[in-house]
Amino acid sequence: MLKKTKIIILLVLLMLGGCEQPPPTDSGLPAKIYRHAMDGAPGSLDPAQATSLYAKFIVVNLYDTLYRYKYLARPYQVQPNLAVAMPEVSEDGLQLTIRIKRGVYFIDDPVFEGGIGREIKAKDFVYSIKRHFDPATRAQGAWLWQNRIEGLDLWKTEGSDYDKEVIGLRALDDYTVQITLSRPFPQFVHTLTQGYAAIVSREAVRKYGQMLSNHPVGSGPFRLVSRDSVRAVLAKNHGFRQEPFDLTDEGFDPAKHEKLGIQQLQGKSPPFIDQLEFEFITEDAARWNAFSAGELHFIKVPVSQFDNVLSQRSPLTLSPQYDGMYHFEASPEAGFIYTNFNMADPRIGYHPDQEQNHRNHALRCAMVKAFDWEKRNEIFFYDIGQVFPGIIPPSVPEYDADSDTSYVQRDLKGARELLLANGYDETTLPTLEYGFPNSVTERQIFEQFRNFMTDAGYPASKIRPLIFATYGDYQRAYSQGKVALINSSWTMDYPDVENNMQLYFGPNAAPGSNSASYNNPDYDRLYKTSAVLNESPRRTQIYREMNQLLMNDCVSITGISRTLLFLWDKETIMKPDRSFLGGYFMRFVDLVDSASSTAP
Repeated sequence: MLKKTKIIILLVLLMLGGCEQPPPTDSGLPAKIYRHAMDGAPGSLDPAQATSLYAKFIVVNLYDTLYRYKYLARPYQVQPNLAVAMPEVSEDGLQLTIRIKRGVYFIDDPVFEGGIGREIKAKDFVYSIKRHFDPATRAQGAWLWQNRIEGLDLWKTEGSDYDKEVIGLRALDDYTVQITLSRPFPQFVHTLTQGYAAIVSREAVRKYGQMLSNHPVGSGPFRLVSRDSVRAVLAKNHGFRQEPFDLTDEGFDPAKHEKLGIQQLQGKSPPFIDQLEFEFITEDAARWNAFSAGELHFIKVPVSQFDNVLSQRSPLTLSPQYDGMYHFEASPEAGFIYTNFNMADPRIGYHPDQEQNHRNHALRCAMVKAFDWEKRNEIFFYDIGQVFPGIIPPSVPEYDADSDTSYVQRDLKGARELLLANGYDETTLPTLEYGFPNSVTERQIFEQFRNFMTDAGYPASKIRPLIFATYGDYQRAYSQGKVALINSSWTMDYPDVENNMQLYFGPNAAPGSNSASYNNPDYDRLYKTSAVLNESPRRTQIYREMNQLLMNDCVSITGISRTLLFLWDKETIMKPDRSFLGGYFMRFVDLVDSASSTAP
């Protein structure tokens, strides 16, 4: 194992050293190259299929969205990006009028006449949203707007004719979009910050089709230079609009941000770096060694290194040996870890025979009882994660601190009794596939899961690993219902727990966000009732009822919110984010000493 790890590290360093260098800058100064470590690789870079955190990080740097989150403001605040201002909203909250900026252009590409990028118009936004409702796109983001924009679902049913107007999604003129909702949706503007809402050109889709993933034609701060399974290289879009950075507008707080050097960005127009490189290094040891060798500017610290970088856990404090070298941040995760049961799989989920359906429910509940969250937290999350029952994490106001935590407490005796009472033994238990992307850590997580189940009497041979080359491959497989046990994580798309509740809404079933394909009429009814409500005691109560339904049905083994540790070198000016702001922060990254940013 040690030999294998050393080989991986060597290969990573060789790959990093071989990165193509950007041409000299106009100023004659060395090019600024920022290298960002990611612990997974994206699948598609087509905004309509940008399902993973890794894909979204890159997509929002290649394309424009109408809105984004302020760089530094916490709690998070939405602000215009390609839009001129926040939407003009009708009294009933159903009609939004959005004006977009003039003089914003797609990058130069052969898809345009003469190879020169044309100006973005309101019709491009309309087209981009329609794509999610065209079956030919195989889009993954329709759940954001499904049954919410007047006439859009009907447009799909009637054949997805792009030349046919949707009454609720119109370009009033070249720079004005009008959206009419079928019912109030308080979180709607948040959906327009998502990578799914990125604006693509019809010409690019026509020319590249499914290859749009490798030929992005956007108007974002960067353009794609190259991409493979280990790296994506992006270069500065020199045609990106000039919008001087304003500390006040972005939520600058001297007490929090001055030590990061962000005040030096005042008045400058992003992006500030010449080249942005995403290094996809799934192995913890290889990623850490590349960072330690100075080949990377940023890393989400692997849990295996927590003992090394921390001097104490409460409060989380950086070790003195690293304190002078790096900026440090401990960031509670805006999301949770879970293992979904594929409810569309008759071995473990819904079954047409009611007796077997009841037995499947008992099997799921027994597996929930057999799971040891205390051990999972200790081994893989340094015992600093927050374990909680269901899908409402402690970080949101709807969390119930007095809720029954028995759902996340191990009960081996109860698990065995439940299996026995429902006729399950070594011969009758079904063989199930547990999916995960290929990495040492993911394999270890699987082995721990299988050990938890064998403790309850489940034969090890009947819980089989289903391994995928990349996270993107894995995500596509479980979105197509090909995985029985889906181990993954959910990072909230926007700062409202509604985003978690929709994960189990029946109409969002796979290939949508409801990867469990859960279908409970009571849950769906409550979701529809809550979806039109702003944050309130009534909505909180409804969400808690929905949370309890999920646990009663034993749909998922959940959950825990991780505490993430970030390190980045002192020469890098930035405030990293892995939650709602996500990849948007990269347009604001700068390097103090450009000479130090070029790798040997």
